Amino acid sequence: MRSVSLVCASAVICLLFFSCANKPPENKAKKLSIVTKLKEHAHLPVKERLALYYRLREEEPGTYDFGNENELTLYGYSYLWKDSLADAIAIFDLIVTEFPNSSNAYDSRGEAHLLAQDTNRALLDYERSLLLNPDNFHAEDIIEQIHHPERKPLTVREKYEKVYSREEYGADLDQLGHKLLSIHPHALKFITKEQYWKNVNYRKSLITATTTYAEFAWHCNAIIASIGCSHTASSTMQNAYHEYALLPLEKMFPLRVRLVAAKLYVVDPMNNADRVAVKDEILRINGIETTKLLSDVFEHLPSQANIQTNKRQQFNTYFAALLPYAFGLPTSFEIVVHGKAGAIKLRTAKKVATELYDPSIRSCAKDLCLEEIDRNSAVLTIASFNYYEWGEFPVFRAFVDSTMKVVRSKKYRNLIIDLRYNRGGSQYASIHLLQYLIDRPFTYYSTAQFAGKTDILHGEEVLKPNEYVYDGNLFFLIDGNGTSTTGHFMSLVNEHDLGTIIGEELGSNQFCTAGQTLFRLRNTKLEVSVANNTHVSAASKLSDRVGVLPDYPVEQSIEDYLARVDAVKNFALSLARR
Repeated sequence: MRSVSLVCASAVICLLFFSCANKPPENKAKKLSIVTKLKEHAHLPVKERLALYYRLREEEPGTYDFGNENELTLYGYSYLWKDSLADAIAIFDLIVTEFPNSSNAYDSRGEAHLLAQDTNRALLDYERSLLLNPDNFHAEDIIEQIHHPERKPLTVREKYEKVYSREEYGADLDQLGHKLLSIHPHALKFITKEQYWKNVNYRKSLITATTTYAEFAWHCNAIIASIGCSHTASSTMQNAYHEYALLPLEKMFPLRVRLVAAKLYVVDPMNNADRVAVKDEILRINGIETTKLLSDVFEHLPSQANIQTNKRQQFNTYFAALLPYAFGLPTSFEIVVHGKAGAIKLRTAKKVATELYDPSIRSCAKDLCLEEIDRNSAVLTIASFNYYEWGEFPVFRAFVDSTMKVVRSKKYRNLIIDLRYNRGGSQYASIHLLQYLIDRPFTYYSTAQFAGKTDILHGEEVLKPNEYVYDGNLFFLIDGNGTSTTGHFMSLVNEHDLGTIIGEELGSNQFCTAGQTLFRLRNTKLEVSVANNTHVSAASKLSDRVGVLPDYPVEQSIEDYLARVDAVKNFALSLARR
């Protein structure tokens, strides 16, 4: 049997990691998880666990949820990731039997067979998967590798420079335009159909005989961003050909910069320290005014409802790649700064200048922590809800439970909950924290719509508060990074008037289109991930055209940033001490 290296994890996983039907009657009982039941018998051999599955399906079909393919798939992958291939294959066999028309079922089992070096069975599964879903490019690639192991993919540099024909680019832009509309449940919520296709055709008009793949990807980003969805973008899922990964170092913008209050500042001159200084305000780059340049960059950045604070946060993370793409990938950069005469030519980048986090606002090294300020006040950092019920949710639950015991015993009068940089995750984590903050029964979702839904979702039922609910003063710190589930959480904070909200407009709100369907353009093979479900919190009376707004707008100044002063948290502490 020939060994084949996996290009990426099975595409099915991309469908399962993203959560953001009208509400069923409240008296409808939620079925129990069959996977949870199987996990309770983890000590049994897999054959006996599967026998238990079939017995329960026969004897108690109304008690357990046997229609949740995603949950069973993740159960199988939990063994695949532990290299328990025999158990994983047995579970995937079950899924193929239960869901014979599922492309994902065969794709998953094919991956397991491939890891087990059973190329023949893997090939059969991938061929069946591709037959059921012709868009499954992962299966297409693996089949190609099995049949032609001598063929090598393009290197990153080759892909970056590759030029396709105008006809190929045009066909791919048409495919992109139609695919976004057919997959995304609300593609035209924030843009008219006329304007959408006008944008597609405009991008087609920019294609020339020398347009490279990298330049084409930038045009695609403008089309994708136009629908106003933070969960729809050119895919970075283990994709070596993503436009940021493609960009050679010598093409990157050579300064570390930061956009603050609509002004672009140098925060680290890197290898240009003899030419520019920290805090220099950049007025022009390569002859273009900064304001015009940033407007163009923002048109290419996806964000929910086109919320500008989220786009600004993205820029402050990825400026090193975004600026070159906005200029058409120039060979050099010249800048004009405030108070200095003439243009300054910059040396080529020697090191990537990207900054993933603002170091002035990280109160702890982990996503979750409690920091006592004084005997009356504490800061609870929740920098992620990415703790799913089939994975690390017990870690989140244990942390919150133990933390709230401390808060209760210490009798803190003021609790500051810092949600900055929280890009969302599982509703289980969000709900669990809210149950310590809302003192009456509540509903989390007003809408939860997605393909394959067989039961009410956790959050659609009426939820009870915990025995202990915090009754002191609550303050919530937010920023434009807050997306997805964070929008649901903060919309309910707003709806229930739980406390004072401080910071900048959140990058999301109660309306969220999430989930993920991956597809690939036929000619250029650019990969795109598209939201495929809709989740709306019970705070549905809020506007879904803006992010959750703060009671007190506070933004870090450039002086605060450079001095590592957390102005937002300091403002919250000043309110707490009044």
